[in-house]
Amino acid sequence: MLFEEYDPLKGKMLQILDKDGKVDKGLEPKLDDARLLHAYKTMALTRLADEKAVRLQRQGRLGAYPPSKGQEASQIGPALALEKGDWLVWAFREMGALLVKGVPLWRLYTYWMGNEAGSLLEGEVNVAPSAVPVGSQIPHAVGISYAIKYRKENKVALCYFGDGATSEGDFHEGLNFAGTFHTPIVFVCQNNQWAISVPRRLQTASKTLAQKAVAYGFPGIQVDGNDVLALYAATKEATDRARKGDGPTLIESFTYRMGDHTTSDDATRYRGAEDLAYWTARDPLTRFRTYLVGRGTWSEAKEREWTEEASRIVEEEVKKAEGYAPPSLDDAFKHTFATMPQDLREQLEFMRGELNQRGG
Repeated sequence: MLFEEYDPLKGKMLQILDKDGKVDKGLEPKLDDARLLHAYKTMALTRLADEKAVRLQRQGRLGAYPPSKGQEASQIGPALALEKGDWLVWAFREMGALLVKGVPLWRLYTYWMGNEAGSLLEGEVNVAPSAVPVGSQIPHAVGISYAIKYRKENKVALCYFGDGATSEGDFHEGLNFAGTFHTPIVFVCQNNQWAISVPRRLQTASKTLAQKAVAYGFPGIQVDGNDVLALYAATKEATDRARKGDGPTLIESFTYRMGDHTTSDDATRYRGAEDLAYWTARDPLTRFRTYLVGRGTWSEAKEREWTEEASRIVEEEVKKAEGYAPPSLDDAFKHTFATMPQDLREQLEFMRGELNQRGG
C-alpha cells in the first residue's frame, strides 16, 4: 500500500517517473497505451490552451487568467483516477482536470471571458463551479462527499486547492468534518510553492503539507507533482479506499507554478531565475513524453501531428467561445436556484427598472 510505504512523517515522497523519464517498474501503474496517450495528449492540449489564454488576455479578449504551465500532471494525474459518476471540485487553476472530466474547452474560455455560460455544464460531468476565494470550495466538496455517503452511492469527490488554502479556516474545518464523518473524498493540494507572492515556508511550520492529514485521522501522502503516473497511482489508491468506506485521503502534489499567479501578477518580482530553471528541467510534459517514447508509443512525428491538431482544436474552441451569445442581466440571477425565489425575482425586476431608467 502506497500510503503505508510513503508515510509523510517518514519524509518520503512518492515518485514513479524521475525527472529524466525513467520509470520505477515496481511502482508503474497498469495503464494501457490508449489511456497513457490520452493522458499525454490532454496534458499537451492543456499547455497549448493555457498559453493561448494568456495571449488572449494580453490582447484584451479574455479577463484576468491563472496560468497553469508546469502543473499539468498535478491536475490530470488525479482526474484520470476518477470514474464517470465521481465529483470534481476545483479552485481556478485546473483546466487539465476539467478537460479529463469532459468539460469543453470553449466553456472554460467563455468563463474567463466573464460569461456565465462558462459555468453551465451539460450532461452529467459532475463538476462544481469554480471557487476563486481561496479554500472556499473545500467545505463544498466535503458536503458533496457527505451527501454521497448519506445516499449510499458508489462515488467519490475529488477536491483541488493550493498550498495557500491550507492556511485558511475552510481547509481545517473541511478536513476535520471529512475525517470525523469518514466521508468519501480525496483532497489534492497543489503545492506549487507560492500563494501569489507568499512562499510555502511562510504558510506553515510543518515539514510537509501531507502530514496535516494525520491530525484529522486519515492518511496523507506527498507525491512528486510533476509525475503524472505517481499522481494517478496515489489517487487511484485513495479513491479505492473511499469507495470501500475507508474515508478521506490528503495528497500533497509537490509541483511548481512556472508562470505568474495570474495575468495580473509579475512573478519575477519575488522569484529567482534559479528556481525556474530547476523546475523547467523537471517539466511534467518532457518527462512523460520521454517515458512514452521509451515504450514505443510516441515519436517526434506523432508529437508534430498532435501539436498541429491540438493547435487547430484550440483555435476552434476560442472561435466558439467568442461567438457565444454575450451575457445578460438575467444571467446574474437565474443560475443559483432551480426555481428563482421571490426575493431574487424582486431584485431582478428592480435592476431591470434601474437600467431602463438609465438607458442601459
